[in-house]
Amino acid sequence: MKGQLWETKPLECWQKAKELRAKWQKSIESKEKVVGQGNTGFTADWQVAFPAITVIEDNPAGAMIASQSDSYARTCRLACEIRGWGREICGYHGNCWGAQFLGYQIDGSPFPNRSFVVPFPCVCDSHIKRGEQVRDFSPVPRWSADFTMYLGERDPQREEAMIEHRNYCTLKEINDIERIFGQKFDDEKLIELIRASDVIKQYREDVTMFMTYKPTPLSVKDLYSFYTLGGLTKLDPEETVNFWKMLRDEVEWRAKNQIAAVGTERYRWMEAHPPSWHYLKYYRYMEQEYGAVCIGSQYTHFGSSQLERKPDGSVGDRDYPVYSTQMPLETREDEMRFLTGPDARAPHHFKIDEYTRPYALNEFADIFQVDGALFGLWRGGVGCTLTRKEQAMKLRDAGYSVLMYEGTQPGDRNDLDELRFLNQLDSWMESQDMRKLDK
Repeated sequence: MKGQLWETKPLECWQKAKELRAKWQKSIESKEKVVGQGNTGFTADWQVAFPAITVIEDNPAGAMIASQSDSYARTCRLACEIRGWGREICGYHGNCWGAQFLGYQIDGSPFPNRSFVVPFPCVCDSHIKRGEQVRDFSPVPRWSADFTMYLGERDPQREEAMIEHRNYCTLKEINDIERIFGQKFDDEKLIELIRASDVIKQYREDVTMFMTYKPTPLSVKDLYSFYTLGGLTKLDPEETVNFWKMLRDEVEWRAKNQIAAVGTERYRWMEAHPPSWHYLKYYRYMEQEYGAVCIGSQYTHFGSSQLERKPDGSVGDRDYPVYSTQMPLETREDEMRFLTGPDARAPHHFKIDEYTRPYALNEFADIFQVDGALFGLWRGGVGCTLTRKEQAMKLRDAGYSVLMYEGTQPGDRNDLDELRFLNQLDSWMESQDMRKLDK
């Protein structure tokens, strides 16, 4: 191809990732499984210790619906609207609730109705509505784990009380699930998962670090195919470790041998939140027309690490208060304390990072050597837009070019004008003296 600067080749671990995703999908449709909704952890998901329980989280499920079938996604959201849910709600909600109301999935198979719900505690407060709707649809048990975030100076007494409360919430959920579903919680399985989580985290951090190289060995579109595996998409701990090692090894080899995700890479841009899942075409448009590759965002990288520029100019993982995986884990209370950690603000959600560190996106832009930023202003899902304009102004003050576009929400295509969006991208590139590649 004209304009090619770097060697490129398909990812060899792609097929393995598809197999793992298909295996998870099959598990949630199993008649032997008790299917719940919500998210019970980021890396160490304690529900793995229940042998016949699986948990589905709406973010990847709603995104997949939007990406796979626009017609089905629209039908789902219409099923929500006729039940009184307005178009301003999160698109992920509309897709998943609609599928529940319709009673069938994209392929026509029966919708796996939830037997319980644990709403995902998050700074995007609309997440709690997911649990409310599932419970209202059918009388299933519902637990709410609190997200004990606070801003400002640290208060040790306040943190201690918050951590104790979080431990109590998780222990109560586990005890209730044992009682209600007759499930015996496997503490040894959870300890195995905790040990594995430390290895997985290191592999994720390595992948993130290698994406700072030029050319990048992995684009964000590639990363979206992998980053939920073992987290929001629950997998066996050993399988997860093996997969992330495979991915890390391949990405490391590509980075050190300058095997690019995009062979024409000559411009790098960042995002801040997920894309419009029905219109991932714009990634390929930017790559093929301009040699412009998206390097990711704090959203895609927060599950692995948050990098920072050290005083000596080097780049490394940000230091957080954490417990060592080698700490004694003798009781269930020990396990829960490890998962909660010594920091009441953990897990370090990307939004907390933006609140507590005003120039977080500037640091991201610097570390990943980006030339510009593309931000969506979403009308549904308040967590996706809060602080976005302020962050854009800070990036502009630092000399980065920023383009902002509007839409409903990543899982809802209703208000995204695709033609106008492409025209905006062309104008943005031209304003930076970037011309289309010769074909």
